[in-house]
Amino acid sequence: MKVHLPSVGIGIGAIAVVIVVISLFGPSFSNYMSHTSIGALDNATLQNVASSQKVAMNLLTENTSPVLGSNNAPITMIEFGDYQCYYCNQFYHNTEPDIVKNYIDTGKVRMVFKDFVIIGQDSVNAAHAAHCAQEQGKFWQYHDVLYNNWAGENTGWASSSNLLKFANNVGLNATQFGQCMSESRYISTVQGSLSNAKDLGLTGTPDFFILSPDKTVSKIVGAQPYEAFDELFKSKLKSQ
Repeated sequence: MKVHLPSVGIGIGAIAVVIVVISLFGPSFSNYMSHTSIGALDNATLQNVASSQKVAMNLLTENTSPVLGSNNAPITMIEFGDYQCYYCNQFYHNTEPDIVKNYIDTGKVRMVFKDFVIIGQDSVNAAHAAHCAQEQGKFWQYHDVLYNNWAGENTGWASSSNLLKFANNVGLNATQFGQCMSESRYISTVQGSLSNAKDLGLTGTPDFFILSPDKTVSKIVGAQPYEAFDELFKSKLKSQ
């Protein structure tokens, strides 16, 4: 299992935002190399991201959660997270509510979640449970209950018995949920998302990719404050 290297929130004065310019819809990556990177992205990661136009599209279309927000939102935010991660939990409680209120609920941003399960087996089990909840149309409710019951890394809070209890808490059919879990129906989705993260050179959680209407992808590293997302969203919405 990969060593967990959490992404630390570093404050608005030194926001680690990297503009990785790739073509989402055009014929080639080089056509869009017109922006200057802010911060630093190692060459290996940049090469991984730039190697194929399909990589960017996979971030949106493969191994993701269902969309939170309007399918017609001009900006897509993709979070790579681990339900056991301390900093993911901090982002969920301290930053995500304002993003939901000001951007997702207003139709400006849509969000998807991708599993980067690097802390332990309970990370895998929790991620799989959320996808089982989606069978009954409650991925995001289960996502929320996981973070609202977070109790540390590798402390056992995401045990099989607790995952079933959480299913009951959000009104899932326990029998259907239990069958899904026992059959590991979505383990390929969880493992596929983990592979995507590794291909992108990610080393910690949470990390975010922002797909914008100007055909660029911006990377935000770590549990940054709301202001980091707000500033980026505003600048990208102006480019429409």
